[in-house]
Amino acid sequence: MAEIVSAFLPGAMFLSLIVLLFSGAPVAIMLMGISLVFGLLAIWTGDMRLVQATLLPNRIFSGTIDNAVLVAAPMFIFMGLVMEKTRIAEDLLLTLQRLMRIIPGGLALAVILMGTILAAATGIIGASVVMLTMLAIPTMLERGYDKGLSAGTVASAGTLGILIPPSVMLVFMGDLLSISLGRLFVAALLPGLLLAGCYVIYIVVRSFLQPSIAPKAAPLSDDERRGLWLETIKSVLAPLLMIIAVLGSILGGVATPTEASGVGVAAALLLGLLRGRLNRTTLRESMDGAVTSLGMLFFIFVGATAFSYIFRKVGGEHFIVETARALPFGDWGLLISMMAMIFVMGFFFDWIEITLIMLPIFAPVVPLMHLGNHIDSSQMIYWFAILVSLNLQTSFLTPPFGFALFYLKGAAGDMLTMRDIYRGIVPFVLVQLVLLGLVIAFPEIALWLPNQVMQ
Repeated sequence: MAEIVSAFLPGAMFLSLIVLLFSGAPVAIMLMGISLVFGLLAIWTGDMRLVQATLLPNRIFSGTIDNAVLVAAPMFIFMGLVMEKTRIAEDLLLTLQRLMRIIPGGLALAVILMGTILAAATGIIGASVVMLTMLAIPTMLERGYDKGLSAGTVASAGTLGILIPPSVMLVFMGDLLSISLGRLFVAALLPGLLLAGCYVIYIVVRSFLQPSIAPKAAPLSDDERRGLWLETIKSVLAPLLMIIAVLGSILGGVATPTEASGVGVAAALLLGLLRGRLNRTTLRESMDGAVTSLGMLFFIFVGATAFSYIFRKVGGEHFIVETARALPFGDWGLLISMMAMIFVMGFFFDWIEITLIMLPIFAPVVPLMHLGNHIDSSQMIYWFAILVSLNLQTSFLTPPFGFALFYLKGAAGDMLTMRDIYRGIVPFVLVQLVLLGLVIAFPEIALWLPNQVMQ
């Protein structure tokens, strides 16, 4: 009997995960429950010895919680919240809107540019979407912008931080895949900027073909021009210093990503102080927000660590490889299947659940894949990580549970309907999928820069 149960354990565990994910139960509790049930079954069948089960707490505390690399996550979250609370990002957006108001689609382009800079300076998603919504949507609608274009622009710009480093998601991915976080940051930089460029091209082309959806604004008056360039320098300089502090120290080899996160926090606090906006209230709110976010993340991380440990003990990676290779097209079919699974899960789950649950399952499978001369096997894992990151970018925008859409709707209120939002994000999701296809077809998009700067 035990032998029969043992043969079905990997498939049953994976199926239980998929079914219970849709149950609405808290993800961390659900993962721990599955791990407990199948861990006991694995001990009974002999797939796992009792002494191996006792190693799980040590794996959680020494491998997950006591992890120096993951120190970067709370620091980057705190850095982003300080920028939000001290209104450094708000100053930049207002200045960009004034500079680009006479260009067709200029307000939308300002939002994309703002989202790109904000992503490179903080990497925080929820705060970015809410801030961009509150600052940009009223102005865009007042100027006669199409509601769908306005919604799609804000939602897509606000989620660039999931890909452009320093990204909290990349910090977790680097740890889960046991790869160099610095190299992963550099590999994500060009695809992230290219995605922002694709958004710009889409907005420019559509604004040219349909001028009525993104009308030009009246030129600035003399009073409005007065002091604009000085304010531009001050507004752009602050986030630029943040980017140099974080990415410059990593690319220059001066600091590791963990050390750079501390440098970034120091820069954010200093800039807020120089702007005269850092006080006890903003500091307390930033610290409270960072602690709350990290508590939720690490609770799920503990559950995902337990699940992946038990899943591997019952032969889960072999089950995934054998099942996927039974599909057509060999290892290419395996890659496309994994990408399709992540994309579909993005309709229902946040990046946190997808990353912490699926990556430990896929990580042992990736080195076993053979794609001929398409990519060197030593760089396969970094390429795969960027593909997953691009794929997860869509999870914020795809209905019904795209979190950016809820952030957008909550902040916009009656200004936008869910129909406006869904209609607006479709073209941006298609742009993301096109770029994902390009990176699959041309791995050098992700691998060229790290090969150049990190020999």
